[in-house]
Parts: sequence; C-alpha cells; structure tokens
Amino acid sequence: MSGLLALLDDVAAIAKVAAASVDDVISQAAKAGAKAAGAVIDDAAVTPKYVHGFSAKRELPIVWKIARASVFNKLVILLPVALLLSAFAPWMIPPLLMLGGAYLCFEGAEKIHHWLSSRHDDVAEAAAVKASGVDTAHLEEQKVKGAIKTDFILSAEIMTIALAALETDNIWFQAGALAVVAIGITLLVYGAVALIVKADDVGLHMASNGRLGVTQKIGEAIVRGMPGFLKALTVVGTAAMLWVGGSIIVHGLAEMGWHGPEHWIEGIAHSVGGENGAITWIVTAAIDGILGVILGMILIPIVTHVIGPIMRAVGLAGEASH
Repeated sequence: MSGLLALLDDVAAIAKVAAASVDDVISQAAKAGAKAAGAVIDDAAVTPKYVHGFSAKRELPIVWKIARASVFNKLVILLPVALLLSAFAPWMIPPLLMLGGAYLCFEGAEKIHHWLSSRHDDVAEAAAVKASGVDTAHLEEQKVKGAIKTDFILSAEIMTIALAALETDNIWFQAGALAVVAIGITLLVYGAVALIVKADDVGLHMASNGRLGVTQKIGEAIVRGMPGFLKALTVVGTAAMLWVGGSIIVHGLAEMGWHGPEHWIEGIAHSVGGENGAITWIVTAAIDGILGVILGMILIPIVTHVIGPIMRAVGLAGEASH
C-alpha cells in the first residue's frame, strides 16, 4: 500500500512539473507574441484586400486557403528554421530581425506614399478587374498566391521577433512556445479577418431581416461603419508597422554594438516623460515611427528600381508588397 501511495505521489509530482512547464511555455509564448504586435496588426489589416472583387460566397474559402497556408508556413518551414538559427547561428537573429524591420518600414512608407499620391484605391482596382473580364477562378488563384507570399514574409517576421523575445535556451521550450505563437496568431489574425470581411453581409442581413427596430439600426450602423473601420484599421496597421520597424532597427543596431541611436531616443523620451512611463513609451514609439518613415522613404526607390527588377528577373516577384 505504501508503494502505491509513493507511486501516486511521484505521478502527482510529475504532473505538477508538466503543468508548470506548459504554463511556462504559454506564458513565454504570450510575451513573445506581444512583441510581434506590429506585424500581427499589419497582417490583419492587409489581408481583407485579397477578397475584394469576389462574390460573398468565395470570401471565407479564400480566407481559409490563406490561413491554412499560413499555418503550414509557420509550423513546417519557419519554426524549424528558427530553431536551427537559435541553436547554431544565434548571431544571425539580429540581422534578420533588422531585415524584417526594414521591410516593415518600407511597407509603411509605401502606404503613406500611395495615400499622398492618391493612387491607392482597392475599390477602383476591384472594379477594373471586373470590367476586364478576367476569369475569376484564375484571379482567385493569383490573389491567394500573392497573399500567401505576403503572409510568409510577415510570418517570418513574427516568428523571428517571437524567437528573439523568448527567455529560454531550451530548444523544446522554444519549439513549444513558437508553435503556440504560430497557431495562436494565425487563429487571431484570420479569425479577425473572417469577421471583418463578413461584417458588412451580417449587417446587411440584420438591417433587412431584423425583427426588432434596434436590430435593424445596428445592422445599418455596421454597414455604414465598415468602410471607415477598414480605413482606420489600415492607418493603425501602418502606424504599427513604422513603429515596430523603426524600433527593431534601433534595437538591432544596439545588439550589434552601436548603442548611440537607442541611448539618444531613451534620453529624449525620459527628458520629456520623466517618471511617467506612458509618456516615455509614447515618445519612444513616436521617434521610432519617424525613423521608420525616413528609412522606408529611402528604401522605396531602392526597392522599386533595384530590388524589384532583380526579383522579377529571377521570378520571385508576385505581390511583393501590400
């Protein structure tokens, strides 16, 4: 009997250790995922454009195709690569993070450039596609491929940022935390995208078929509010890209030995905010965002006239940008 009790005690102890390990993995995954907020917001903000111009019944299947590919990219390709980097070439992580940060700055600056030049109009683009008579099945395939390429880039950024934020060298904990990040962020992003792309249909149904007056009014408010909400989401996504991109570059420079920019920003933030942490954070984020805009504007002609033609020449260009 005493042997059985000892065995049960050992099992309980093992269960406690396992539960603590799971809690630790989830906790670290949550912290790592939070660090990748800018890329996550960008992913959620940009994906709805890939269903523009298609019938309502094709919207969710398109989102599902992109989400399924996103999970594959993160778990089958990017997670093993991230673990190999962590184990054998950790020195490559800061440069790769900076490369991803530069991409975020470029994307954010390009959006601003499009807005200022009044050339970025997804609705007009969708109308032009309809008028051109392009086969919708072929167009859907092209759009999905372009979205998957874009998602792969953003997923690489998310996984690299998450890896750098993990506070453990244990490869199994890293694998578990990155897997949680990969699945959790994909569910979050594409669940939100599915709600966004169907919100106007839901609102229209409520406005047309609601039994109560308040239901109809809510439906009408949703339909009227979605265009503004999508614009606001784009603005938030762009701001997040520039802030996160700029901060990644500054932090990466510090990791590689050049601490001047980081100390300069910290000095300004503390001189303005003092002991107020919220103001200090806002000032830091604003300066990072401004640096992101400057770097992104510098990168636009380089990407347009140098990198873009090279990618097209080797067949890698699809929808390289949003």
